[in-house]
Amino acid sequence: MSTTPLNTQTLQNTRFLTRTTELLNRSISRLSSGSRLVSASDDPAGTSLAAKLSAQNMRVGAASTNVQNAVSFVQSVDGFLGGMGKLIDRMSELAILAKDPMKNADDLALYQKEFKQLQTQLRTTVGGTTAEIGGTQNIDKPLGTFNGRVLFGANPSGITVATGQASTQRLIIPETNLRSGAMLQIIQQDASGAFTMDVTDPTAVGTLTSGIGQMGDERATLGAIGSRLDLVAGSLSTESEGLSSALSKIRDVDVATESTRVAKYNLLNQSGTSMLTQATQSTRSVLQLLA
Repeated sequence: MSTTPLNTQTLQNTRFLTRTTELLNRSISRLSSGSRLVSASDDPAGTSLAAKLSAQNMRVGAASTNVQNAVSFVQSVDGFLGGMGKLIDRMSELAILAKDPMKNADDLALYQKEFKQLQTQLRTTVGGTTAEIGGTQNIDKPLGTFNGRVLFGANPSGITVATGQASTQRLIIPETNLRSGAMLQIIQQDASGAFTMDVTDPTAVGTLTSGIGQMGDERATLGAIGSRLDLVAGSLSTESEGLSSALSKIRDVDVATESTRVAKYNLLNQSGTSMLTQATQSTRSVLQLLA
């Protein structure tokens, strides 16, 4: 009759010890991994929410990369426009100098030589086909490119940039077409490859002034787009911080709390082992007496 309660107590102690060991191992796993969600069974709802927030945060990160690339693109276009604007400024200066009646033919020839070189630089930067800008051959690889994309050609639909984790969050960078308007008149060539405008052209100053205005309008448009991109970049950064904070609260382990649990389960584990050993020894003593 005396062995039954002792065996029952031993089984109970074993069950308690097994449970304590499981809890101890779980806490150690959390501390070693740094994650509160070692397995989905730890918090099924939290695991599902964390997966959704993590995917959303990754999309926000990708959108942030898109926006930064778009900022670089806009800055590159603006840089080219700024450089070309200086060239046109110099061309307009030459056109005015060429109207000085005190200049002789040699002076005008020198002005024309520099004027043509500046036109050539503008033409090779803008690029285009013979159907667009005239001349004897296409300029398929102009200087004005960004990662292989031509910057100054016709593109009515613009460039669509994904600026958020939702498919509807988009921003369109409009075209910067310099193969039309005053710029076309500045860089256009005839079928023989000669520029249709020279430094002594009576309409040169007016055309160059219009070209300067065209460049200014394009830069203003890009400046507005750049401002929007800066705002979007800031919003994405704030959104990413919020998502990261929410994920941290769900997934990251509370080191202080978990360390306290480890100490608690360690103590219970040691006590349980001691009690199980004692119960086993008591059973053996009774069996020895009965023997």
